[in-house]
Parts: sequence; structure tokens; C-alpha cells
Amino acid sequence: MQTGKTNRYRIALIANTAWYIYNFRRELMLSLMNDGHEIIAISAIDEYAKKIQDDGFEYRAIPLYGAGTNPIHEMKSVCAIRRLFVEEKIDIVLSYTPKCNIYAGLAITWLPTQQLANISGLGRSFTKKSWLTVIVIQLYKLALHRATRIFFQNEDDRRILMKLGIGKEENSERIPGSGVDLKRFQDKPKLSMRTGSIFLLVARLLWDKGVGEFVQAAKYIHSIEPSVRFQLLGAMGAANPSAIPQSTIDGWVREGIVEYLGMTDDVRPYLAAADCVVLPSYREGVPRSLLEAASMSRPIIAADAPGCRDVVEDGVTGYICRPRDGNDLAAKMEKFLSLGPSERSAMGQAGRRKMELEFDETIVIDRYRYVIDQLGSEFRNLTPKSWWSRGGSNP
Repeated sequence: MQTGKTNRYRIALIANTAWYIYNFRRELMLSLMNDGHEIIAISAIDEYAKKIQDDGFEYRAIPLYGAGTNPIHEMKSVCAIRRLFVEEKIDIVLSYTPKCNIYAGLAITWLPTQQLANISGLGRSFTKKSWLTVIVIQLYKLALHRATRIFFQNEDDRRILMKLGIGKEENSERIPGSGVDLKRFQDKPKLSMRTGSIFLLVARLLWDKGVGEFVQAAKYIHSIEPSVRFQLLGAMGAANPSAIPQSTIDGWVREGIVEYLGMTDDVRPYLAAADCVVLPSYREGVPRSLLEAASMSRPIIAADAPGCRDVVEDGVTGYICRPRDGNDLAAKMEKFLSLGPSERSAMGQAGRRKMELEFDETIVIDRYRYVIDQLGSEFRNLTPKSWWSRGGSNP
């Protein structure tokens, strides 16, 4: 459908979970809908599907196995995605998460559907290399060679995939993660002292997020500063080989090493209560938890790892620690604890300014809107209607 000179498209957003789409891409969907596009969210179904529908978006569930590697199940997922694209005559698919980037790319083969893939981290297969890494690399090559645009959230991932021959320089670019809503995550200065300081880690409870190093550092800090508190906020029991058993977390809580806060739809009260937010993850796209913490003027400590290092200016907005090194993380925590209230405040304010300049969510949304607006002429010079008449509605 066209109105004036502006193309209107049927746009699908696809990710592993409705939770991801709702929490990370809701504002993008609202902006695109306000531009006149028809929006369909696609994922494995969970309780957030209804929230998406309540916002006025179409939603379609697909069979998707987050950590699955069974070839039959995975092929069923690809076929289901393809059928949906054909039935709904999807003009553009915005794909997220490693599996959905690959499966959407495979599904659009011989279809006129355009793909804007977002590489929000390369996933566990690149964190812990194995036979699966080789397979994933070949799948990326096969799936993304037709992508109209590939958005990378950090230059480390972009450099790796370009070197492997996945994607092309001319159709790839870096954008600042998923961005952060600066109105929702407002500047909340906190003046605190060393005694009773709170270090908070916000993430799914996976070993790959550096939770083990966080606990190791907590044990050391407790030995010299018993009043310092360490908190974990995030989901347990993920279908992931790196998931930490609940029994292990319960043991840490019983020992008094950490406090487990559960999971929440609103992290702001927990960020506001924290003195410093920590993420010693082994690899990320750009971690939303750190963006949100810095937006609320919280100093942050992150690992010198892809994605994490992009968010921190060492010694200015927080500290960078060596990855997989609990001792170095403890040293950075000690360094933070030695700061006075005014120094902590200055660090937090510097983080807020960095978010305003580099990671405002509107930067990401505007880039998507611009690229989508150019699709009719820059990439195909076809209207949505002629895309599908050329590709056929039943290829």
C-alpha cells in the first residue's frame, strides 16, 4: 500500500521470545506503526505476546527452540517462518538474536522479502568455540548473503564476521545497541559511602555473564568489608547450557555471599538503590543493563569484552576489568569503594552524558526509519506491491 510518495510496508519483527521484542523493540514498533507501516511480531510464544497485542500489534507464534540443535526441529522452525512470511506477504523482516537472524535469512530465499538483520552479539558458539562454531559460521554465510542491511551493535562482532566473509562492508554498519530510553531511565544521582555499598549484577543467571567471577569477587570483598552487599537480578533456569543451577544460587544466598532479587519487569528501583552496576560478561552485543544503569547515573564495572567495553570509559564512567578474572574484578570493586561521594557522583554524571550523546534510543529508531524509507529506491526500486507480484505469493 502506498500513500503519496512514502511507501507503507508490512514489517515483521522476529526474535526468540516475545519478552525480547516487547522489552527491547517496543518503541521501534510504535514509531514504525506511527509512520503508517503494518507491524507483525513473531516469536516463540510467552506471556509477553498478550502485551504486544494489547499495544495494537499483530502477533504470530512460531515453534522455536531457544537452545535446540535437533536438525529436524530446527528445519521445522525455518519452514514455519517461511510459510508465515508468504501468508502475510511480509515486505521487510527485522531480525534479532542469533538463531532468528539465521532462520529469517534462510526463510526469505527466493522471496521478495527484505531483511534488516541486527547482530546483537554472536552468541555462545563464539564465546566457547567448538564444532558448533563451524556450523554457525556456515549458516551465517548461507543466511545473510541476501540481507539488505546488517546492523552490528559493536565493532568487534562486525570485524569478525567481515573477516569470515559474512556480509559486505557496503551493507553493514554499527548502531549503538538497542539504545536506551532516556526519559524512562532518568538521571537519579545517589550520594553514598563505602559502608553498606551495593554492587548489582543484572542479567540472566548464566556462567557466561560472569556471575561466577562476581561471586568470587564478592567473597573477597566481604572478607575486608563485610557491610558491602552484592545482589543478583535476573531469570534463573534458562534453556541454555550456561545456565547456573538454582541449587548453586541458593547455596550462595545461604552463605550470605549474594542476595537474589528474582526477576522483574521494571529494573529502575533496583538500579536506583545500587551504588555500582557490574557486568563481567564474556561477550555481549551492547548490554542493555549497563546502558540503563549509566542513564540513571550509576557508575558501572564491565569486562574488557566485546560489547561491554563499548559502554564504559575506564576511570571516567566506571572501570573495565579483565574478562574471566574474579581477582581483577575484586580489585576494581575495591577501587570503586575507595571513592568519595563527589567522585562517585562525577562518575555517574559522566555516564549519563555518554548515554545522551551515544546511546539514545532515538538514534537507533531513526536509523531504522531512514533505511526503511530508502528501501523502495536505494535497494530494489520497487514498491511493496511489485515486490510480491515479482516474487509471487506462493513461491
